Amino acid sequence: MAIKSRRWKTLVILNVLGFIGFITFWTRTNTAGSEQVAEVDAGVGVERQLQQQVERVVVREPFSGQDALMRRLQDLENLVYKDLHGLSLSLGLVEGDKGPGLVGNPASVAPGEVAKAKEVKERYGYNAYLSDRISLDRTLPDFRPAKCKNATFPKDLPTISIIFVFVNEAMSVILRSIHTVVNHTPAHLLKEIILVDDNSDDKELKGPLESYVNRRFPGLVKIVRNQRREGLIRARIEGWKMATGEVTGIFDAHMEFTPNWAEPILARIKENHRRILLPSIDNIMHDTFEAEYYGNSAHGYNWELWCMYMGAPKEWYEAKDDSLPIKTPAMIGCSFVVNRLYFGEIGLHDPGMNVWGGENIELGIKVWMCGGSMEVMPCSRVAHIARVKKPYSPDLGTHTRRNALRVAEVWMDEFKSSVYMAWNLPMENHGVDIGDISDRLALRKRLQCKSFKWYLDNIYPDLIRYNGTLYYGEVRNAKATHLCLDQGDQEKNMPILHPCHGWSPQMGRYTKNGQLYVGRMGSIGEDTRCLMDNEVSDFPQLVDCTKVTNVNQKTWYFSQNKAIINKASGRCLEVKEEKVDFGHRLILQTCTGQTWSFKNVAKV
Repeated sequence: MAIKSRRWKTLVILNVLGFIGFITFWTRTNTAGSEQVAEVDAGVGVERQLQQQVERVVVREPFSGQDALMRRLQDLENLVYKDLHGLSLSLGLVEGDKGPGLVGNPASVAPGEVAKAKEVKERYGYNAYLSDRISLDRTLPDFRPAKCKNATFPKDLPTISIIFVFVNEAMSVILRSIHTVVNHTPAHLLKEIILVDDNSDDKELKGPLESYVNRRFPGLVKIVRNQRREGLIRARIEGWKMATGEVTGIFDAHMEFTPNWAEPILARIKENHRRILLPSIDNIMHDTFEAEYYGNSAHGYNWELWCMYMGAPKEWYEAKDDSLPIKTPAMIGCSFVVNRLYFGEIGLHDPGMNVWGGENIELGIKVWMCGGSMEVMPCSRVAHIARVKKPYSPDLGTHTRRNALRVAEVWMDEFKSSVYMAWNLPMENHGVDIGDISDRLALRKRLQCKSFKWYLDNIYPDLIRYNGTLYYGEVRNAKATHLCLDQGDQEKNMPILHPCHGWSPQMGRYTKNGQLYVGRMGSIGEDTRCLMDNEVSDFPQLVDCTKVTNVNQKTWYFSQNKAIINKASGRCLEVKEEKVDFGHRLILQTCTGQTWSFKNVAKV
């Protein structure tokens, strides 16, 4: 009977006790006699309580030597597991195959607990109150393609160090991440688990967490505690510095792992250490903790460098094998696996980035341009809680904008103008301090990386190129300069005037073909919402450009500090004082000489 190594502490104790038990048993089974009672010498430094339990283990019937040994060790493992199980009970948590939410089913709290659960959710961004009642060891549905379930892998795969970064995470969510990765990673491959505490305030994540993992997983789990809050990016680097495995797996601390998640990835890295591999990510609903299947996809981004799911490349579909790796331009960011030394060679994450955002895009661009690759692995699946609230600064957009500009200046060559355009910033004197990038430019030169044009042509051809832009940014009328052209409520298809703030709803863009777009720039799909005069209404519309059959209705004459005139009607886009929000509204009328200006002139 094969022994399942459910817990590392179990293995440590059983290795010692098993050896002593084997010698004792082997000696006694070679002497005459009928029923034999075998006592185990537990004087090997095990806790006193466990020692007393072990001394009572007996073999009631004669077995063959190997069968009896296996039976004995299985009994000992069960005793040790029972002893360790009490650790989670002392925290008010659940282990094993019990509790709500098993097999990824949705769970809920009792009606009388809803208010308390809501209060806790506000703190964590997910239903932590419910999480505390779900088993740390629960399994999830097997969402792998059928072919993956019959795959075999070499035995001599590289070892892996798992890195979890957390800040003020719920204890049960962290421990479920640890338990499931231990349960579903072969013991001989799991070198260590490194927890990086990015200066959490929660006292439960100090002594209680440390005490639990030290007793539950002795020697396996290490904790790194940042003395100040570094942010996700630099915290990951601190975890990498501590790692000793041949491969590092870097994950958010709100994940759940599934059987055989590691072997496909480690086998592919063994074939080529220059691959960065991404498990396929399924979703854990933040309110019910239900596991939700996400289809196979690649990961892309827009020019603001916000990540997104996108369709797999055409050649992947043509292969008609849904178990094959999917080439991806970048990554969502919550999980990736990379050869430890190779990650260092290509410069890790950019330590000059702040907090969160853009590091996932930078890594994808960098690995492709500098001779490596990035792939999504359908045969490896993990699940991630999509939080409704982030633990870091509430103004993550500010950090992401700064990080995006660092990526643009280092890696994007002449295409960097699209990043500035997407963030509604001028190319010069934009007021954003991106820090020193000289070491990153030196890294690119040292690695002899290809151009960003090569990357767009060969890896991310779907990303739209904005070479036809003449003006972009905030659009103001000289009669009301404190207000900007704004997309307004997208469902109403009517642009408005709104106090200027400079974010994407006020991103105006005037092109060489005379179209005026308002709103966030597209990524893999064309911008479709452009300004239109239908020649009937006195108010402009913001509509899907592809559905406007009369091209002249969506074409406007304009140059900087001049009128905006519709080609079809000859009417001007102007502003009129009225008793509406902010005191002015947009109107189409006979031109009265009103002028408009865009904040930026494009250099494309």
